[in-house]
Amino acid sequence: MAEIKSHEFDRFIKRGVELYKIFVIYGPDRGLVSERATAIAKTSGAAPDDPFAMLKLDSGDLSGDPGRLMDEVNALGLFGGTKLVWLRGAANEKPLLDAIQVLANGPPPANMLVVEAGDLKKGSGLRKIVEPAKNIAVIPCYADDARALQALIDAELEGENLKISPAARARLLELLGGDRIASRNEIRKLALYCRGTNVIDERHVEDIIGDASSVSADEAVDAVLNGDMPALHRALHKVLASKTPVFLVLQACLKQLQMLDLMRSEMDEKRLQTSQVMMTLGRHVHFKRKPIIEKALRDWSAASILRETERLQAAILQTRQRQSLEPSIALQALIATAAQSHRRG
Repeated sequence: MAEIKSHEFDRFIKRGVELYKIFVIYGPDRGLVSERATAIAKTSGAAPDDPFAMLKLDSGDLSGDPGRLMDEVNALGLFGGTKLVWLRGAANEKPLLDAIQVLANGPPPANMLVVEAGDLKKGSGLRKIVEPAKNIAVIPCYADDARALQALIDAELEGENLKISPAARARLLELLGGDRIASRNEIRKLALYCRGTNVIDERHVEDIIGDASSVSADEAVDAVLNGDMPALHRALHKVLASKTPVFLVLQACLKQLQMLDLMRSEMDEKRLQTSQVMMTLGRHVHFKRKPIIEKALRDWSAASILRETERLQAAILQTRQRQSLEPSIALQALIATAAQSHRRG
């Protein structure tokens, strides 16, 4: 099992990454997943704007073409050299599982594959395949603990030649930790504010830092499912203020609807009650969110869930094709889905 633990990642990037061609990064900290996938992608040397060197796919791109992933990771470059295939938004989709199973049991592919996944539960399809595989680097990403946050603070402030008082550090630690990208952006904002200051004190932290630990895609997703427009606007405002990519909210909402689709199908096929399907497929849902999921299952039909899933998939594809318009596209899709939920509720 080639699992790279959190404290081993920096060393792995410097010495070890070249031993693998396949990388699966997953976890609840979406910012950290994105950051580490980006770090691995950079080691390939592939230029992000060169379509012959780097190909970015979304998991939805595989649904209509199950063999595409295998074709891409084994395709020979037009001008020679290896290519980076970067798959985002992965979970336990059958085309992905089939391809990864073949890759896990076979020789190294011609190209490098980075799979960026969400919060995969223990025993889920993708983890069952990649964790025993010796030729796949598996990188779980969980919320930063105190030691990781201390290191992040030191690294960012050292780059600006800034010091921080013990009281200010303690206060800063209280306000960070929900998402790696949000935490890093908050520290950089503090460093910019304090540029030219010898020591950051508690007053500086109180003046400039928001509560990054509370920035979560789940808050926005729950607002969408509830059809609660004011709550959605508040959650999106927090996400944008923290400079967390709004694409992550779009992706999280799609995953939630895909889970609802699976649960709704189970209810319809086996004539189950909402409470029964929550005890099986919904057993991993946090207890605070269970009433929201149960309400959505009562309000939404299979056809309506499918329609909104297709809406979000189309929006994700548009954000990849027109990255400069990513925030606008994501916001429009989320508001439209929330409006449908409001009507049904």
